[in-house]
Amino acid sequence: MNIPLGQRVFDACHLTGSFQLRSGEVSRQYFDKYLFEGQPLLLREVGEAMVRLLPGHCQVLAGMEMGGIPIVTVMSQLAGLPAVFVRKEAKEYGTRKSVEGGAVDGLRVVAVEDVVTTAGALVKGCLELRRAGGLVDDAVCAVDREQGGRENLAAVGISLRSALTRADLVPVGSG
Repeated sequence: MNIPLGQRVFDACHLTGSFQLRSGEVSRQYFDKYLFEGQPLLLREVGEAMVRLLPGHCQVLAGMEMGGIPIVTVMSQLAGLPAVFVRKEAKEYGTRKSVEGGAVDGLRVVAVEDVVTTAGALVKGCLELRRAGGLVDDAVCAVDREQGGRENLAAVGISLRSALTRADLVPVGSG
């Protein structure tokens, strides 16, 4: 039986118990995205699905710290494109860069993220890439939770493509 990618990601990441959310609320369910990123075969399949979403003009892939880093590394290997890594904050020592791994100045960069909810961190990362001279009009993600991220990215001129959406993560038989 061929199980859909969304179902396999859900099965790997869906936890039940008692979890405090960032909002302070407590939930009986939790989606731990790092659980699919730590499984090499599942991570590769997600990366393959995301590579298919890349626009033809892409010259560099930019992974967002932290969840975008494993995905962009796999995508770089699959697509044969260079990857850079975008820090949430520049280091206060060494090169003091927020974009690591190579130059993006004048290049078409596609931002890579694991899960997009409101896209706050992704918007910040894309603006940082633009400050570094990257031409950023596109982003791809593994999962779009469909909670305003696409619209927030569009407000700064960035289109979002997702391998999976929140609806794809509904377990079979639960509607």
